[in-house]
Amino acid sequence: MDQFFDTFLNWEYIWQVFPDLLKTGLLNTLILAVTSALIGTVLGMVLAVMGLSTKIWLRWPARVYTDIFRGLPAILTILVIGQGLGTLARDVVGTNPYPLGILALSLIAAAYIGEIFRSGIQSVDKGQLEAARALGMSYSKAMLLVIIPQGVRRVLPALVNQFIALIKDSSLVYFLGLLSEQRELFRIGQDLAANTGNLSPLVAAGFVYLVITVPLTHLVNYIDKKLRTGRKVRADDPGEDELDLVASGKVVS
Repeated sequence: MDQFFDTFLNWEYIWQVFPDLLKTGLLNTLILAVTSALIGTVLGMVLAVMGLSTKIWLRWPARVYTDIFRGLPAILTILVIGQGLGTLARDVVGTNPYPLGILALSLIAAAYIGEIFRSGIQSVDKGQLEAARALGMSYSKAMLLVIIPQGVRRVLPALVNQFIALIKDSSLVYFLGLLSEQRELFRIGQDLAANTGNLSPLVAAGFVYLVITVPLTHLVNYIDKKLRTGRKVRADDPGEDELDLVASGKVVS
């Protein structure tokens, strides 16, 4: 046990690495995760709409893209884009691998988020679309204003879960050889662990990951509970019959 605590819970090394973890690693991890999540969400919605299209030339590319990026290991995708495309994109990003790391994470996230959106949209009752079309809406307008908002609302917990996974996947970007000021949590912990021969800095980095992901996990549970239970009806809330009378102008409040 003494050897275990000295290897994984050496407080001297933990306190030594914490300033860099909070000042540099945490910021870069959040930049990687949040930026990739935003880009991945936009691309994922495009993939979901394409996957639900009745046109095969839209549906099949979305299906192939999703199968490839969900099937490949994340580290392979990051290496192919970060190192393989690095020479092609050198005129745009220079030798900085940071943007390519964000691009790789975004493309991976888009494949998963696209499937989340697609399942949420498909879960909406078909009668909603038929009712919107009966009111004179076009198919695209009905999808945009009626179906997609309901589908997104149903998959919010799954989206937060995907963001948690993206935070952890951001640690793989260190394979691209980030600059000193671009290091994320895992790279900072690994660097000190390599210099000292002790794994306590990696444990400290894992603790910071927990500080980020545990509150998000409870947020997922809270959102899921709110979506399942809905708004509680108070005793003084007007009933459906009264609301109908107010809407028809027969009752003046």
